[in-house]
Amino acid sequence: MLAVCQELRIESGLAPRIATAFGGGIGPTGTVCGAVVGATMAIGLRHGREEGSQSHDRAYALAQEFRRCFEEEMSTISCRELTGVDLSTPEGLDAFRSSDVPERVCRRARGVAFRAVMKLLDGQRG
Repeated sequence: MLAVCQELRIESGLAPRIATAFGGGIGPTGTVCGAVVGATMAIGLRHGREEGSQSHDRAYALAQEFRRCFEEEMSTISCRELTGVDLSTPEGLDAFRSSDVPERVCRRARGVAFRAVMKLLDGQRG
């Protein structure tokens, strides 16, 4: 999310704080990949509602397309399936940290998420 904010020149000191607990599939539980959550939030920053009565159709459509693009390249949005590790256990977290998975899988997932969300948001600034 922070990289998208920087690319779109959205200045907010809250972005890194909001995204802190996404890693490891949301704090690390192995559920939805944090890069997916961050990219989805970035869509909301650009196309989110300011009032409950406003339409969410554009944000929903972009989020659905983003998910399709991410899954096309990564096969799943599940952290556990992507990493092959159960991050909700101390043993799994230790195995993850001592492996090449953060570099090999997570770095790739962040890149895929960034490229996919930027492609969707490109030309829709403002």
